[in-house]
Amino acid sequence: MRWVRLVRSVFTCATAENPLKIYLYSQPIPAMTNRRKVLKKLAIAAGGLVTLPQWMASCGISDSNVHSTSFSSADQQLLASVSDTLIPAGNSIGALSVGVDKYLQKLIDDCYENDVQQNVKRQLNGLQKSAKAKFNKSFAECSQLQRQELFSALSTSKVKAEKDFCTLIKSETIRGFNTSQKVMQDYLNYKIAPGHYYGCVDAKA
Repeated sequence: MRWVRLVRSVFTCATAENPLKIYLYSQPIPAMTNRRKVLKKLAIAAGGLVTLPQWMASCGISDSNVHSTSFSSADQQLLASVSDTLIPAGNSIGALSVGVDKYLQKLIDDCYENDVQQNVKRQLNGLQKSAKAKFNKSFAECSQLQRQELFSALSTSKVKAEKDFCTLIKSETIRGFNTSQKVMQDYLNYKIAPGHYYGCVDAKA
């Protein structure tokens, strides 16, 4: 085993009134000299990264569903239906096309207090009950116009919890959609490094 010794150095930060010196004393630290072992470990690590997508796929895992959510499967379906109600696909992409429902799950789980999380789940359950009472079917089974009617009723409600739910879901659905990679790159012409310099371009005579 080879040893590397750090040379003692002095860091001075002083004034006339208050001189201060910080000493960094030399001390031996081991340095690995067997490059063969290092290269072997790097090769194993690189191989693991290469095979990562295959074993994730074989286990049914993807980058869109690895988040462990507190929402039940029924709540997830309701949240997806609400986001689809606000930004339906139509002839183009919609909220579900860019994964806004997954974004909302993770956002509410990780970035909001428990009382807000519980209110979101209560209001989702309330939407389900209202759909069954008014249209005799689940919220997800309702037509686009029927779902809009149910959601609008909450947005104009005098109950604070219901209005807070609508404001939160509406604003974050729009934010999640507008900041998705698909929308930013394909529709908003977003560039990671704007003002790129093109050194060789065709010039018109």
